[in-house]
Amino acid sequence: MNEQRSPQEQTQATQQTRVEQGTIGEDGALQSSDTGFLPEQRMSSLRERWDDVQAGFIDDPQNAVQQAHALVTELVDDLVRTFTQERTTLENQWKGGGEADTETLRVALQRYRSFFNRLLGT
Repeated sequence: MNEQRSPQEQTQATQQTRVEQGTIGEDGALQSSDTGFLPEQRMSSLRERWDDVQAGFIDDPQNAVQQAHALVTELVDDLVRTFTQERTTLENQWKGGGEADTETLRVALQRYRSFFNRLLGT
């Protein structure tokens, strides 16, 4: 049975997930991260899979390129999901009559800037 949740329950569930992933703290503030945009365990898994793709190139180059494409697509989808969740959390704070504090907004802007600069290679 598909259970309907209130917007507040959805926000709380999203925040709990993000606490578990390490992207926000217990207080709901976005965590600054110099290491990456995904939880460390997820990044390690992706790196291991990338190593496997590269190693497979010798025996089957076409398959390796197909796997590389699939892995990059999965990573991009994860990043989009992460930034969407962060945006939703901030928007829910604003909609609820509250305001995101300056520190939370500063960390969010830093993460966007870092991501933007990485995409542009700067």
